[in-house]
Formats: sequence, C-alpha cells, structure tokens
Amino acid sequence: MLFVGIALIGETGFTYTSWGVAVLALIVLVFAIRGRQWWWVPVLAAIAVLWNPVVPFGFTGPVWLGAQYLAIIAFIAAGVLIKVPTPDQGTRR
Repeated sequence: MLFVGIALIGETGFTYTSWGVAVLALIVLVFAIRGRQWWWVPVLAAIAVLWNPVVPFGFTGPVWLGAQYLAIIAFIAAGVLIKVPTPDQGTRR
C-alpha cells in the first residue's frame, strides 16, 4: 500500500491507500501488543494517525514522500521483529 501511495501522492487515489495503510498499521499494532513489544505501539499508532483519511494532515510533496519511505521501513522492521507467542499445542507433535 505504501509503495502504491508513493505514486499517488497528491491524487484522489491517495485517499484509498491512506485507508489501507491506517488499517494495516492498526492490525500490526494489535500484533505488537499481543507480542508484548510495547516500543512498537507509538510508531504504529503514529502511522495510523498520520495516514488517517478522515482527518487528513496538510502534508504535501517531499514531506509525504519522506513519510512514505519511513513508514515502509517501520512496517518491514515490525514484520521482522514482532513475534507473537502461540498457545501451547500440548503433547501433539
């Protein structure tokens, strides 16, 4: 979504990518909470708020471009580093 958003900055289609990014940030935020990795909560909450299309921020051009790349890096790092424990499977192997 963020890579598509780079191409759509300033266009009406950017609203749809903003929805997607905000929702995905909230989903990953839930995984961070379930994995007890609290340091990700402010990062993912900030992404969800900044990409929230209901109350858009007035960022344009290079600011949004830089924010897109920072969010891409944050999502990749969160995907690699957040681990959610699974319930014990008991004696099954």
